Amino acid sequence: MEFLDDGNYELREIQTLEGHTDRVWSLAWKPTAGVDGVAPVFASCSGDKTVRIWEQSASSRSWNCKAVLEEMHTRTVRSCAWSPSGKLLATASFDATTCIWEDVGGDYECVATLEGHENEVKSVSWNASGTLLATCGRDKSVWIWEVMPGNEFECVSVLQGHAQDVKMVQWHPTMDVLFSCSYDNTIKVWWAEDTDSDNWHCVQTISESNNGHSSTIWALSFNAKGDKLVSCSDDLTIKIWGADITRMQSGDGYASWRHLCTISGYHDRTIFSVHWSREGIIASGAADDSVQFFVESKDDLIDGPSYKMLLKKEKAHDMDVNSVQWSPGERRLLASASDDGMIKIWELANTL
Repeated sequence: MEFLDDGNYELREIQTLEGHTDRVWSLAWKPTAGVDGVAPVFASCSGDKTVRIWEQSASSRSWNCKAVLEEMHTRTVRSCAWSPSGKLLATASFDATTCIWEDVGGDYECVATLEGHENEVKSVSWNASGTLLATCGRDKSVWIWEVMPGNEFECVSVLQGHAQDVKMVQWHPTMDVLFSCSYDNTIKVWWAEDTDSDNWHCVQTISESNNGHSSTIWALSFNAKGDKLVSCSDDLTIKIWGADITRMQSGDGYASWRHLCTISGYHDRTIFSVHWSREGIIASGAADDSVQFFVESKDDLIDGPSYKMLLKKEKAHDMDVNSVQWSPGERRLLASASDDGMIKIWELANTL
């Protein structure tokens, strides 16, 4: 593995994107864009009840808003996620619904509205094959929806287990294993042993008693290989977890996630977002208005992995940073979203 802590890096601000009239909660890069000559595209969602689609112009390299998705949600849009094919965009709202939008030649049509949560839907996530969608909400539940032909969505499981508001759901990048994190300070792992069955159940709860977080967990992200997970919390720490996924992939049953290390002492207010790049750089955004970057350190691998700060950008925004997301494209582009209503595009550049 290439250790990135050898280089000198700087964070260059490429552009600030204005348009939302309220705080921007979440960002999602289109997985099929930004590679092989296709222009990079991402979606942003906001307290202004809208979703915006942004695209980089091939000629000027500047970012422009290509579409505004509005008039479907009646309250804050909290989370957005593209299907793996990039054809569908799911948006979760405080109005208790999740909308599915289809990209029809650059026009976005709402083709399905998923109802069932009692109140605010906080997060939405597609599995790797695009056959399942997960949602979670303030009603403490996690829902799994099966994607049917003709843009039909059928709820196949309602998972109860969290004691509080569920902040985020995230599918494993290669397997149909679902992770959720909550205001109850736990991460829960959901699995159906028989892939054809709807018998989803909680196979692991990561809590403070097993090196977990001591306060609300806001976000989760996986490394590219899927054998490590990073979580961030109101307790001002970032935690790294590992599992023997080859065992699971070979059908040997569930492999538990275990604590590898804790990154602390960097953010001094709630850490809202964490995202792992393809190369292994963890970006974090927090209520201290900063964006920070961490990489695995090669210094002391004896006790397991440790992580060190690569770079810190103070005052990345004027207010809380709610979301940081790496682009799937070739360049090290990062988008950040804030309570200040702004989205910023950054490039992490090697100065050597």
